[in-house]
Amino acid sequence: MTEHRPPLSLLRVVVLLALALLLAACAGEKVQKLQKGDLAPDFTTHDFDGRPLALAELKGSPVILRFWSVDCRYCRADTPIFNQYFLRYREQGLRVIYINTMSPEQEVRSFVRELDIRFPVVLDRDGAIAASYQVKVVPQTIVISPEHRIVAAMLGGVGEEELKTLLAPYLASKP
Repeated sequence: MTEHRPPLSLLRVVVLLALALLLAACAGEKVQKLQKGDLAPDFTTHDFDGRPLALAELKGSPVILRFWSVDCRYCRADTPIFNQYFLRYREQGLRVIYINTMSPEQEVRSFVRELDIRFPVVLDRDGAIAASYQVKVVPQTIVISPEHRIVAAMLGGVGEEELKTLLAPYLASKP
């Protein structure tokens, strides 16, 4: 008994049609690049202590999102700056959230203890928060206005002068 195979040209048409449909579906899923002034994507998660944390609940406050990793030298170097800045301006509403997508939980907990981080730390286990902000490389810092518009996105280490410049419109100066 001979096996019946479709003609090669028909097989090519079917494969090309399938590829065209796949490409059309992928093109429809394109995510528009976030820009300065865009509304910050909302997210809901839990911090290390199990408390719920929703960006929407922080509306009216400037927010710093810091995407980081325990083995990042910039993260280790500038975390004290974030700590000091947060402690200085938290009464004026400043919120800082450290978001880790890459490191094992025990290493993150050790980092938090060692550097005495005083603001919420989140494990973005599935990478959904990072994806919504289109973060592919860490460290990356996203500054969000009280209206929850993106003010800036910065790669690498961050200094106090940068934070002052970006957050000055939202925080009263304090020595």
